[in-house]
Amino acid sequence: MIEVRPVRTKKEQKIFLEFANKLYKGNEYFVPPLYMSEKDIFKKNYYYYNECEAEYFIAFKDGEPVGRISAFIQRASNEKTGEKRARFGRFDSIDDQSVANALFDAAKSWAKERGMEKICGPLGFSDLEREGMLIEGFDVVQTFEEQYNFDYYQKLTENYGFKKEVDWIEYQIRRNPDYVEKIDTVAAYITERYGYKLARAENVAAYVKQYGDEIFKLIDVCYGHLYGTVDISESMKKELVKQFKLVLNPLYINSILNKEGKMIAFGLVFPNIGEAMQVKGGHLTPKAIAKLLKIMKNPRVIDLGLIAVHPDYRNKGVNAIFMKMMSDWLAEGKSEHFETNLCLEENAQIHAQWKYFDAKKVKRRRSFVLDI
Repeated sequence: MIEVRPVRTKKEQKIFLEFANKLYKGNEYFVPPLYMSEKDIFKKNYYYYNECEAEYFIAFKDGEPVGRISAFIQRASNEKTGEKRARFGRFDSIDDQSVANALFDAAKSWAKERGMEKICGPLGFSDLEREGMLIEGFDVVQTFEEQYNFDYYQKLTENYGFKKEVDWIEYQIRRNPDYVEKIDTVAAYITERYGYKLARAENVAAYVKQYGDEIFKLIDVCYGHLYGTVDISESMKKELVKQFKLVLNPLYINSILNKEGKMIAFGLVFPNIGEAMQVKGGHLTPKAIAKLLKIMKNPRVIDLGLIAVHPDYRNKGVNAIFMKMMSDWLAEGKSEHFETNLCLEENAQIHAQWKYFDAKKVKRRRSFVLDI
């Protein structure tokens, strides 16, 4: 018998948080989230709850946990689109359609009781969280920023009635010697012609203090029209600032200014810390911290986090400057390759820029939608 119940006790919170670690135990491709941050979803003052309402469910079969799901309403997103949508996330299940159906039933019923007309996902409270169901690339280690899932998840989701809404593509980016000279030439020409320059600061904290407001405005302008995004709230800004400061190395955070000193592009990359998170299921044990510090000093792989170019400058070569930075980084042997995170399938401009590299599509993710 399958029983689905909402998380109410500390014990149930732990079961919910640890379920994915147990489900993927021994799986070399799964990268758990940072456990201490993941626990925050059960705090009443969690920064997303200023604009969201959420519920968390666990499925039990014969007394044993066999699945989990979150259901939530992102009010800022609904106000922006004029829709009545709920989202689901943190969906994990054994390969059992009856378990998946029971979880989706719980999420759908919760959403319907609150007047919602559709439910979509897997999504986060914002696009800064893990989102999308993996449907290609099951033999590739995930980035820390995104979630792994088994290949049967798609079957469980579609059998329930969910349909594709959008897909994202992810790449591995390596240096292509055939285009190095062209990238260097274009970047130099563009910089001289338009008077672009890099923003500088002594350290990450000083950088964020000086340019933080401009960064957030730029992110809203560049990402605001994309699927599932919401404008950055004050509480989200505080969380992002904390994440920026964790980067530690100013090399990983760069902005481009025009000749008037206004920020026109921003890029944030992260050392791929997946191996450190795999040590103890996302828990920062001494062994995991030692691994993390080693990776931060000499990252084998770099994850492309946030990259934003103001719409007014997208056809003025700004991307060439970022591409030169990437090419130079790889040429110096600082890392083996870059990993992109989610690029919307229909975003042809983003996909086109990787033609100057040895770019390989390695993963595809999907968000589904269902009328309720």
